[in-house]
Amino acid sequence: MFRYMVERGFSDGLHVAISDGGAAACQDIVEQNASLGVTWLHSYVSEDKQTSFCIYEGPTPEAIRQAAVRNGLPVDRIVKVSVLDPYFYR
Repeated sequence: MFRYMVERGFSDGLHVAISDGGAAACQDIVEQNASLGVTWLHSYVSEDKQTSFCIYEGPTPEAIRQAAVRNGLPVDRIVKVSVLDPYFYR
């Protein structure tokens, strides 16, 4: 599996309810992704909630894009990435 960062723009802002409904919506995304071999690891959302940076594992950028389409999510850019953290040399 490869790791990708997906940048998404939300002109009206990204709003996920902190409720059972919000949890169910996220679970639906996870299930749709799994059918394509895609795993949503985590996301970062800008302070204004208009941009998200989501980290995924998946077989190809096309699979990541297809998962987004199935979930009704925008995709502005997909970049293949690797992990670099301050503990890399320990």
